[in-house]
Amino acid sequence: MAQIFDAPSKAILRSQIAEHIAETNKNDRRETLEGEAPLPPDRFFDRELSWLKFNKRVLELAEDEDQPLLERTNFAAIFANNLDEFFMVRVAGLKRRIDSGIAVPSASGLSPRQQLRAISDQAHALQDEHAHYVISHILPALAKEHVVLLSWDKLTTEEQADLCTLIYYPNMKLRRLREEGRLTGEWYAINLMRLVRLARRLSGTYTRSKVRKAMPVEYAYIIDELLHTSNDEREERLAYHQRIISSIIDTGSADDFICSLSSLIKRLAVDHLHLVGDIFDRGPRADLIIDRLMAYHSIDVQWGNHDIVWMGAASGSAACLAAVIRNNVRYDSLKILESAYGVSLRELTMFAEQTYRQKDGMDPVEKAISVILFKLEGQTILRHPNWQMDDRLLLEHVDPARGVVTIDGVEHKMRTSDFPTLDPQNPYSLSEGEQVVMENLMSAVLHSEKLQAQIGFLYDHGSAYLVHNGNVLFHACVPMNEDGTFCSVSHQGKTFSGKDYYDYSDRLARRAWHEHDQVSLDWMWYLWCGRYSPLSGRVMKTFERTYLADKSTWAEPRDPYFEHVGDPVACRTVLEEFGCSGDGVIINGHTPVHASAGENPVKAGGMLVVIDGGFCQAYHQTTGIAGYTLIADPFGMRIKAHRPFASIKDVLDLNADIMSDDDRFRRWPRPLTVGDTDDGVQIREQIADLRELLAAYRNGDITERAR
Repeated sequence: MAQIFDAPSKAILRSQIAEHIAETNKNDRRETLEGEAPLPPDRFFDRELSWLKFNKRVLELAEDEDQPLLERTNFAAIFANNLDEFFMVRVAGLKRRIDSGIAVPSASGLSPRQQLRAISDQAHALQDEHAHYVISHILPALAKEHVVLLSWDKLTTEEQADLCTLIYYPNMKLRRLREEGRLTGEWYAINLMRLVRLARRLSGTYTRSKVRKAMPVEYAYIIDELLHTSNDEREERLAYHQRIISSIIDTGSADDFICSLSSLIKRLAVDHLHLVGDIFDRGPRADLIIDRLMAYHSIDVQWGNHDIVWMGAASGSAACLAAVIRNNVRYDSLKILESAYGVSLRELTMFAEQTYRQKDGMDPVEKAISVILFKLEGQTILRHPNWQMDDRLLLEHVDPARGVVTIDGVEHKMRTSDFPTLDPQNPYSLSEGEQVVMENLMSAVLHSEKLQAQIGFLYDHGSAYLVHNGNVLFHACVPMNEDGTFCSVSHQGKTFSGKDYYDYSDRLARRAWHEHDQVSLDWMWYLWCGRYSPLSGRVMKTFERTYLADKSTWAEPRDPYFEHVGDPVACRTVLEEFGCSGDGVIINGHTPVHASAGENPVKAGGMLVVIDGGFCQAYHQTTGIAGYTLIADPFGMRIKAHRPFASIKDVLDLNADIMSDDDRFRRWPRPLTVGDTDDGVQIREQIADLRELLAAYRNGDITERAR
């Protein structure tokens, strides 16, 4: 039976055949003439190996103690730079030849793959020798002459914090330093060089083209000159760079240049940002956060339940809008509605003051919007009996005359008995006044240009979950049963669980934004607080928290997921459900980590990470920190715990939010490259397509279009 090969397989096969021929056919093509001695097979040195021998001579000069110390230091730097360039250019060329199936042996008789093996052996030995000599001899000798090479970790904590503050808040930091009289020429020279070195180090992981595109336009040429230097440059070139720095200072451009460099550093430090939900639960002005995120160069968002309720409101869900307003009234964060989005609450306020009693346990506005919310939630639940949320239909169990509500057969005293719009015969219908208020509020929301633009951004750059580089990111949970199996949820005659449930939720959320039909709008409310919502993961007790003083009724049962995923077996089940290998990581938000009580955000042996540590100030006393940031780099994963942030003034005075606790909990066996990422997969697919296209052109399957 014939085997069928796809294009990439053919390319690999061709490469292997060519390698075999190159490595086995050692016959010299030139025939030896009569009476002529045959040419020795080793008459040629290998070009690449010969270059390594040359670089070894450079290393020997660095090790020659007859040379002045600075010369030895310079030769050591030249050796390292040479080796970097050798791998970036020469070795990269060998790899391209192998990948392309070009396996013609070199003049020395070695195939590209044989050359790579020999290079690896010699280069590793040279690198070890270089590192040993520099650390054991050159650096101590420099230290005796009071010359110390300071890396980041060698700066004092105060110096690190000062530099970070300068990068984070350059304008404010410079203004403060100017007021203190600290902006001397020496200060500028030292800190400009520190910023240049940091930017140079960060830029080394990108192509020059990508770095140029990230540079601020006004200083792009100068920054490019300063960044792309090499250790073996002559003194004249280094002096030229120093003159650039001096000119920047002399012309009064140092402040602007520092701001530009700081912007570039921040851009290079984070290539891509994942935000695992609940932007609208990060304090009273989420709109300001979204403004910053919309200007970010590369970002995605995994929606949280606090995001989805705003998205539902902006899509036209009255229940979601009532929940949004109630949350902002209760937590005194109305500026985002009125100042940021232009949604006036005047009509609601007037209706509340005219309808409800003052000083009766609750603020009249909170009373008004709470009743509206529970009526709209009741209507939504009644439209979907399969959601199994009848226990949330509590308005019908309220006895205003006695000021009590019956829950699960138990009477509870309520904070207020003021329910003038509640019709016992039809408890979930809005009064005429409530209907008018909600219609006008909905109109304001739908016509708020800023709100609609920001919610559009969340849809364009967001999703219910994300699979990225073998990891899965979602805000809350994958609903589970008590036995650890995935919970099935029925909606519109269909049943979903696991990844399918997430995919369905994502589709319906997008339908709500584009089509505004009642089914999808109701689903947005369910994602906010539904019993088996993957974005919430708990039974919300909004009614109890609003009306009952007894806090024992406030407990919100969590989905069994949160108990099971402490077990690596359960984590592996979730990862496999989303098509990830056992080496992947589940990245959650949603649940604040109680770091002050010793809770660790890394769970299940590193298979699960919770990065919602409570950025919002209201969480700081409970968690003891100000949130987590998970960092994935070529060397592994590390998590940073941020210290509570009070104000920018505190930052400038005390560097209060700059320093974080850093914990690397996972290390890769080798440094990862672009080829190990999802981008690498796409690039390889594009290369395969281009090769197939080229082959079709060469075979005459496609022809060049005549001009």
